[in-house]
Amino acid sequence: MCGFTGFIGEVNEPSVVLEKMMNQIIHRGPDSGGQFVEGEAALGFRRLSIIDLEKGSQPLYNEDQSLVLIFNGEIYNFQIIRDDLIEKGHIFKTDTDSEILLHGYEEYGTDLVKKLRGMFAFVIWDRNKQTLFAARDHFGIKPFYYGQMNGTLFFGSEIKSFLPHPHFVKALNKEALKPYLTFQYPVLKETFFKGIFKLPAAHYMTYAKGKLSIERYWEPEFHPEERPLETIVEEIDDVVRESVHAHTIADVKVGSFLSSGVDSSYVASVLRPDKTFTVGFSAENFSEIDNAAELSKELGIENVNEILDPDECFNDLNKIQYMMDEPHSNPSIVPLYYLARLARQHVTVVLSGEGADELFGGYDLYSDTPNQKKFKGLPGPVKALANIGAAIMPNSKIGQFVKRVNAPVEETFIGQARIFEEDEAAHILKKDYLNAPTVKDIVSPIYQKANGHDDVTKKQLLDLNLWLVDDILLKADKMSMAHSIELRVPLLDREVMDVAATVPTRYRVNEQNSKFAFRKAANNALPEAWANRKKIGFPVPIRHWLRDEKYVSRVRNAFNSEVAAEFFDQQKILQLLEEHVTGTQNNQRKIWSIYMFLVWYNEYFVNEHRYDVISEKYVTV
Repeated sequence: MCGFTGFIGEVNEPSVVLEKMMNQIIHRGPDSGGQFVEGEAALGFRRLSIIDLEKGSQPLYNEDQSLVLIFNGEIYNFQIIRDDLIEKGHIFKTDTDSEILLHGYEEYGTDLVKKLRGMFAFVIWDRNKQTLFAARDHFGIKPFYYGQMNGTLFFGSEIKSFLPHPHFVKALNKEALKPYLTFQYPVLKETFFKGIFKLPAAHYMTYAKGKLSIERYWEPEFHPEERPLETIVEEIDDVVRESVHAHTIADVKVGSFLSSGVDSSYVASVLRPDKTFTVGFSAENFSEIDNAAELSKELGIENVNEILDPDECFNDLNKIQYMMDEPHSNPSIVPLYYLARLARQHVTVVLSGEGADELFGGYDLYSDTPNQKKFKGLPGPVKALANIGAAIMPNSKIGQFVKRVNAPVEETFIGQARIFEEDEAAHILKKDYLNAPTVKDIVSPIYQKANGHDDVTKKQLLDLNLWLVDDILLKADKMSMAHSIELRVPLLDREVMDVAATVPTRYRVNEQNSKFAFRKAANNALPEAWANRKKIGFPVPIRHWLRDEKYVSRVRNAFNSEVAAEFFDQQKILQLLEEHVTGTQNNQRKIWSIYMFLVWYNEYFVNEHRYDVISEKYVTV
């Protein structure tokens, strides 16, 4: 919906400083801007108009103007909460969902967040008490960053908004690089900018007299309930349809992203928008356009699609990494950037299918591989011999395989990506970047909470806390807002989660399929062929690009640069590149992760950016 930024602390010309900060995120809200500046408090807002186009500007105030709000997101149950608040005597000035946060905070206090259904990040400043209350939604759909430097508290939708503030000290967090090389995304609570943190999903923050406190208000949980499959399928279909309907509240045009997977297909078939949007590459097996166009035609919907130009994609990698705020090497960011650009030419709001995999068990890694299943099905004596062989030759392929099969899930599963093993990352990094949290440090707290659950549920809970928040949802928000378009995720909803939490594991993942019950429910809206399709997931031909000399030369130059020398053993990363180019190894994801970090670092620590109000573009200075 929008973006916000602000600070609590003394500074010369606070309105001027705040305006510069707001300009850094003007892409999030090009329709209007608003400020509240008083004493040490400065709250800035950029608006993308979605609901109550005339009266929905921010900051918003309560009746006596003692509370000030800046808010990014949508509250889908705001009418229910509004009715309750009116009944309790609160007086509303607008028809926006935003205003219920002010009156709700007056009435319910911090318990307000437990009542909300939606995607949100917001800040409420109490002018009388000189205190701040802020919160982030249950799943982490909307981003929220904060930090304390030089007596100032920063907060905002994007880190780049902090850069113009004179108290902000831009420094690299050296601990972030090593875990990133394994996970492919910024996995730590402290960001790549030293001293700047992510407010975790389902947490709220209070700030008073210079002291900051953070508390969790909700936890995703699974508690399976036995009942007939037909009942489960009906419950899933009912809640998906209701959620899609709730997520269409807007006073602007709404469309839908569409791939060949069941998730976005299900959403589009229920929503039935005027237009769906799809992008792809011309290379074989790297496009979902044909399938999306075919389904759209069957549903009577226009599919707007675009074949992407690899040259443009490579030329825009710096823009993409700049918009992400932190380095991120999921290749799907690239097509998502252009998909949002395409959709923005037609609509202001789009629905997408994120979240169903984590809630209903959709990833292949949630089940054993065919080889693992075969091994587990071997007679006891045969497995015993294999175990003896693995013990004798632990570093052999069979030794590594048997070790993975026998190891508990807590030691083998870290999410949907594993680029560099920890020892591999350490092998290519300079010593200044080796002192970092280990993979075990990162995943263990989540697994401890998941103790007692089966392996599938443990994996889902890990993904809900890490992969979903800092990979899937982060790129969805940043790439859509880069083009001033609001992306909504109706399958990732509290009501949907309540149903998903009760589905027995065997109806999530089984020998027949992943997302088994969910796919059955999708059959009520989709032809069976679509309900059972495997998603490709925004495929990007980076393997081919990294064997094409016009792109390889750019990567090679980056690996040979003085910047790369600061972080990496250049001979070793160049060897990774040459092995891939010659075809002796497929190192595409490792090379891409290193390259994306270097591209990002250049954007934030070598180049300088500002928003030019005359040209209405971001420029390098």
